[in-house]
Amino acid sequence: MLMKNRLAVLAALSALLSLILASQEVIASCREGLRLCAELILPSLFPFFVVSMLLAALGFPAALGKRVAPVARRLFGVSGAGATALILGLSGGYPLGAAYLAELERRGEIEARETERLLLFCNNTGPAFLLGAVGGGVFRSASVGLLLYASHALAAFVTGLLLRSGDGAGDFPHASAAPLPFSRALSEAVRQTVTSLLSVCGFVVCFSILTGLLDSWGLLPALSALLAARLPVSAQAARALLLGFFELGNGVGALQGLPATPGNLALAAGLVGWGGLSVHCQTLAVLSDSGAKSAPHTAGRLLSAVFGSLFAWGFAQLGLLLRS
Repeated sequence: MLMKNRLAVLAALSALLSLILASQEVIASCREGLRLCAELILPSLFPFFVVSMLLAALGFPAALGKRVAPVARRLFGVSGAGATALILGLSGGYPLGAAYLAELERRGEIEARETERLLLFCNNTGPAFLLGAVGGGVFRSASVGLLLYASHALAAFVTGLLLRSGDGAGDFPHASAAPLPFSRALSEAVRQTVTSLLSVCGFVVCFSILTGLLDSWGLLPALSALLAARLPVSAQAARALLLGFFELGNGVGALQGLPATPGNLALAAGLVGWGGLSVHCQTLAVLSDSGAKSAPHTAGRLLSAVFGSLFAWGFAQLGLLLRS
């Protein structure tokens, strides 16, 4: 433990020195991260967060869960209340699915072990980001956004089906908290949303600064050139892959200008499925009061990246065949 602390202190001191020596790059990267939050993260996530927290407080999961419980148990091995997280996770975006699961666990709708199961496939990106930012903004095509969203959603379903639990997670009832009056539920939803999104934006800015520093040191260009020499991808695609490993928005943004080829769409789908280390940290933050472990979420994101890439490549190839 002492050695780990020494390494952490050394890393923090190195980061402090880097911030001092590259202050202009840090300021520019921080501004870019804040711009990303203001123009994309907050507008696309805030309303979905409020509505999802409001639904949870009003007792929606328990009501809908009773109707979908047989299907959810048969398909995914989870309770009906937990399965509602898949719908909201695919509607709002990262890390709404995880935040919603944490709220269900806090209210007693699900238990920690079911939260871990659901983290495998219920924390996903939403249509606003894929259709607007990626499809329309990066590839200049709404149909590309639809293709990527279909690939991402299908990857989530397949992941849930393949990793179905056999322990009967949905076979027993959960004692849920009583629904709140609307006025109190709304105030609680807004309060929880603001707290969660401050954490989300904090990580987005943090990783924007990190990638800015890696750029200023010349590490990102060097690694991009190395990847492009070793893999059948362009230097721009290799840079997008490296950026997307850390932060999703910067990663897909680096794809701007590339044609919508099957390979580039597979790369975009892989980045979206992985989510970036920033999304993983955001998920840890919203799960801070949960008893669930984060390892299933990491496994789920890796599988989603693989399946999403395969589906996007296949759909793009099919589209080329149909047009020829």
